[in-house]
Amino acid sequence: MAPTTKEAQRAELHRTIWRIANDLRGSVDGWDFKSYVLGILFYRFISENLTNYINDAERRAGVENFDFATLSDENAEFGRKETVAEKGFFILPSELFVNVRAVAADDENLNETLERIFANIEGSASGTDSEDDLKGLFDDLDVNSAKLGNTVARRNEKLVKLLNAIGDLNLGGFDNHAIDTFGDAYEYLMQMYAANAGKSGGEYYTPQEVSELLARITVVGKKSVNKVYDPAVGSGSLLLKFAKVLGKENVRQGFYGQEINLTTYNLARINMFLHDVNYEKFNLAHGDTLVDPAHWDDEPFEAIVSNPPYSINWEGDSNPLLINDPRFAPAGVLAPKSKADLAFTMHILSWLAVDGTAAIVEFPGVMYRGGAEQKIRKYLIENNYVDTVIQLPPDLFFGTAIATCILVLKKSKKDNSVLFIDATGEVTRPANKNKLSTENQDAILGAFVAREDVDHFAKLVSNADLAANNYNISVTSYVEARDTREVVDIGSLNAELLEIVHRQGELRAAIDEIVAELEARGDAAV
Repeated sequence: MAPTTKEAQRAELHRTIWRIANDLRGSVDGWDFKSYVLGILFYRFISENLTNYINDAERRAGVENFDFATLSDENAEFGRKETVAEKGFFILPSELFVNVRAVAADDENLNETLERIFANIEGSASGTDSEDDLKGLFDDLDVNSAKLGNTVARRNEKLVKLLNAIGDLNLGGFDNHAIDTFGDAYEYLMQMYAANAGKSGGEYYTPQEVSELLARITVVGKKSVNKVYDPAVGSGSLLLKFAKVLGKENVRQGFYGQEINLTTYNLARINMFLHDVNYEKFNLAHGDTLVDPAHWDDEPFEAIVSNPPYSINWEGDSNPLLINDPRFAPAGVLAPKSKADLAFTMHILSWLAVDGTAAIVEFPGVMYRGGAEQKIRKYLIENNYVDTVIQLPPDLFFGTAIATCILVLKKSKKDNSVLFIDATGEVTRPANKNKLSTENQDAILGAFVAREDVDHFAKLVSNADLAANNYNISVTSYVEARDTREVVDIGSLNAELLEIVHRQGELRAAIDEIVAELEARGDAAV
């Protein structure tokens, strides 16, 4: 079957990006160069997004063939205030991507030109509601870095190639493409660099199909939610899956998240813009969620998804204030200082709406380890907050081959049991990493919705039975693995052995006859 327009466009886009990355990378480390590729892609996006917005408005007002890109800077200034209020930023026509690219090869001071333009774009939001959303977005795009070349001329040569390569990407118009081209380009770049960078890249990126499964789990039976949240937002890919699953307009109050790594925080904000989520529809913060959460005034959230960092250090009981924190206090104990996993879980539970669902990727040890973690699990189970535990296949995530789990939390369950799903067999391997196909996702989601026992796949276990098993919620403790060993029929095997023994006897007798005959011939010859 021929590929759909969507599939063909995405494949072509991915091939082109791969070629650009290989052509331009050179001496720049792949993970560092990501910042340049994504930064220039972002610059092109906001230039075209703004141009399209202004052109549409003018043409609706009756000014046919209006083109903001050809307007003088002086005339464009008249619309600055209104544009910033609506879009969150402003770019002068002379500083638009298309116009800068057109003269880039002849600009001996291209690095200074770009540095000034990026500062102007961020500055356009100063003193407005969008200031925090734009501030620092270009910080990682250092056009004066020696990584681009050891002379200004060589840096500018690289920047010209980068502008032309990104400019040549067939991203189409905003209304005539079957895919979210800018957003898809971002996701592919992140996936590509995460795969090549190992842990240093993978920790910022959750594979798209895992993100989609998490989002689908949290919105079962719903066509819209009030707002979505990720306390370890990374590059924002998890949150943005709600835009695909529900549609941006059905996340009514927007996308919320927090990220401790500054570079990754900038990537997440860029990702929001590249997926055409306007500044007033997202609220991302920089900081440590566990000790300095940024969204106290915004909780609770109806849908929460997260892939927190596994087994990282945190302040824990070395900070005497945390045991009284309303997020952690109900369990009566803090997560170990060397394993913050369940600290994130308790934070998420605290900020989950009464009618909400949270889906969290967890390190397997969280499900069965003793000590403080067992006490936290006891609290979760005795208060009937644990809805489902899903064992995922191994080797899904970049930077690690471990088989992670999904912990699903709810505050309003209909039963006093936990559903365990062994999804280790729901996997495809098209390349060098495992993946969850749409069919794999559907099988997992089907079991999640049905909430019934299925041999070797799903098991519903009462909270009382979990308590009797020391609050162990590891899937392998409850779902019996399918025995893939060959079934042996003992009766048939015995009969076969007897037949072999009988044949051996016959062969021995025949050999004895032959030997005797040979000996007789020998005697006769003598």
